Amino acid sequence: MALPSSSPGGRTPYNRDNRRNNDPFAAIRRNMRIKSPQVRVISPEGRQLGILDTQKAIALAMQFNLDLVEVAATATPPVCRIMDFGKYVYEEQKKHAHSKPAGAKLKEIEFTVRIENHDFITKVRHAEEFLDHGNKVKLRLKFRGREMAHTEMGFAVMKRALDDLATMGTPDSPPKLNGKQINVMLSPLPVNKRKPKFHVRETQAPAPPPAAAH
Repeated sequence: MALPSSSPGGRTPYNRDNRRNNDPFAAIRRNMRIKSPQVRVISPEGRQLGILDTQKAIALAMQFNLDLVEVAATATPPVCRIMDFGKYVYEEQKKHAHSKPAGAKLKEIEFTVRIENHDFITKVRHAEEFLDHGNKVKLRLKFRGREMAHTEMGFAVMKRALDDLATMGTPDSPPKLNGKQINVMLSPLPVNKRKPKFHVRETQAPAPPPAAAH
């Protein structure tokens, strides 16, 4: 249900208490609060209706029992959209109420003492990708059978992995032997300091060129 577009005093009931609350939507001009004498109007379906006198645009919105809402105040003239402002506020509040901050997740990468070079690089690349997304990464190396007699080989593999990942994350503590495995936890570097060696970051595809005019 759309909010009332205006009142005899030229103020919408929704805005009466703007000064007394912290409503993040209070600063959005709509209906009689729009100051520009002319506005560029967008229909509820997203179609461009051109530049109209503001009063005419408000009257058009009222015909549909909707509101004229300023969506680009700095444009010349300002851009306004005909919409149900009450519904817009409700949906935005519901969206933010249900959204949860994306916390860092723990990812695990497992190595072996005699890991092939190709597999090693693949695992390091995955670790880079996880760190690049802001996740913590646990590196784990498992010893099998008689490999426990040569733990130094396992530590060498872990050192190589940490060296390759030094531009993406830092170990929370030195690698430690725990039973039949070596563990080390990595935390990602600040975003502006991450420089992957193997992981290729996804880039946004360029927009297709405009069609040639006929």
